Amino acid sequence: MAAYMEELSVTEADNLKKTISKLFRQTCIVQMRYDPVTLTPRDNPDYEMCVRHRGFIEEYLSVLGCELTHDPQEHIFRLVGDGVETEKMSLTTTIIVLLVKMIYRDKILGEGLKATVTTLEEIREYGKNTNLLNRKLTVAEWREALYLMSKHQMIELPGAVRDVEDRTPIYLYSTINLYVSAADINALVEEYREETAENETIEENIYPDAD
Repeated sequence: MAAYMEELSVTEADNLKKTISKLFRQTCIVQMRYDPVTLTPRDNPDYEMCVRHRGFIEEYLSVLGCELTHDPQEHIFRLVGDGVETEKMSLTTTIIVLLVKMIYRDKILGEGLKATVTTLEEIREYGKNTNLLNRKLTVAEWREALYLMSKHQMIELPGAVRDVEDRTPIYLYSTINLYVSAADINALVEEYREETAENETIEENIYPDAD
């Protein structure tokens, strides 16, 4: 492997190292990155690095107990395997990811690929309509969810997470399908609804209305 790197130019070798580091940090690399404000697509140089050096990357990752998978239809490279550090999502973040997946599905089916943009306002509306979000979330909870989705290439933000407001455009990538499959949506919605109903019942029993 060292010999392979030595054959590359200094710039190419450095970019390859950065691409591998990004794989470990964000697990997914998409072919096209979008400006969420203008929706202008642009080639992702990290994707091209994966294409050019796929054999080397696969060999390198196998030593670390990881695997590089490629979805030719969605044009996504993804890092999987026992060597990949797992990131546990909080219940609130999981629900937000689920809602974003529902929004992505509805927009793709209803309006086509150019419509895959959402906002915090719309996510809250979906949460209300599905009864998955029945309380006001804190700024920290929203930021935690947005940071995780941005890190793993599920969404694209026009700026920093801290600057996202109610109507800030949030571009949705098809990578959201990798984290919540379409087949699981209804089951997850039902599960969280039941969980919410149980919690409400418990609270009513603990704090009955005074006569």
